[in-house]
Amino acid sequence: MTDQVANADQVEVLAQILYQAYADQEPLEMADFPTFSDEQAYQVQDRLMKLKQHKRGGYKISLTSAETQSMFDATEPLYGAQLDERFFRSGAQLPASLFLAPLVEVELVFTAQADLSVQDDLEDLLERTTIAPAVEIPDCRFRDWFPKLPKHLVIADAAVGGAVVYGKEMPGTNFQLAELAEVNTKLFHDQEQVATGTSSEVLGNPVKSLRWLVQKLASRGQQLRAGEHVSTGTFLLPVPLTKGHWRADFDHQLGSVEFDVK
Repeated sequence: MTDQVANADQVEVLAQILYQAYADQEPLEMADFPTFSDEQAYQVQDRLMKLKQHKRGGYKISLTSAETQSMFDATEPLYGAQLDERFFRSGAQLPASLFLAPLVEVELVFTAQADLSVQDDLEDLLERTTIAPAVEIPDCRFRDWFPKLPKHLVIADAAVGGAVVYGKEMPGTNFQLAELAEVNTKLFHDQEQVATGTSSEVLGNPVKSLRWLVQKLASRGQQLRAGEHVSTGTFLLPVPLTKGHWRADFDHQLGSVEFDVK
C-alpha cells in the first residue's frame, strides 16, 4: 500500500484485513499498515462494523484524559462502535479466548433512553440516559499494541474494543452533575486491590465525554440512538486482564460490577 489511504478501495482492503484478524483472533503487525487521517480511520471502522454483520450495541470512548491523549499524540478523544453482543451484565463469565491482548479499565456506562442530539446540554443528557458502573476490557487486533499503537489504527480497530461489563442502571436524574465529577472507584482482582481512580479523569466529568460523542457523531452524519450504551472513558490507567475474579466498587451509591475470566 501507499503511505496514504487515498480511496474507497484501500479503505475496503484495510477493513477486510482487520475483520479477518478479528474473526481469526490472529494479531497483526502495526508496521505493515500505512498512515492515514482520522476521518479515513473512521471510514475503515464504519466498514469494519458492517463486515461484522451484527447489531451495534453502542460505543466506547477513549483518550479522555490528558495523560492518555499524550500517549497517542492526540488532542481530543476518539470513539469506537461496539457490537451489542460485547456488552455484558455484571456477573458474566467471560472466556479468556474471547480476547487477544486485553486490558482492564473502570468507567461509567450511559444508556440512551431516547435518541440524543447536539441540542442536548449536560442536564438534558442526564434526563435522557441511565447510568451504570462498568468495567471496560480494551482489546486489539495488533501485536504489542499498548501504548505504541498509532492513533489512526486505534480508531480503525473500533477504538480497540473488546467488551464492556456493566452493573445496575439508574436514572441519570438520580445524580447531580457535580457529583458525577467526583466518583471514586477501587478495582480488585481475586480480592486484591490493584488500582484506584476517579471520574474527573474523564474530561473532568463523564457527562462531558458523552456530549463529545454526540457532537462527534453528528459531525459525521450519525446519531446516538435510544437503547445504545456508551462507555465514557477510563478513571484509571489500564491494567492487564488475567484469569480470575474481577470487581470494581464505586461510591455515590453506584454500587459494584464484577465478572470472572475463565
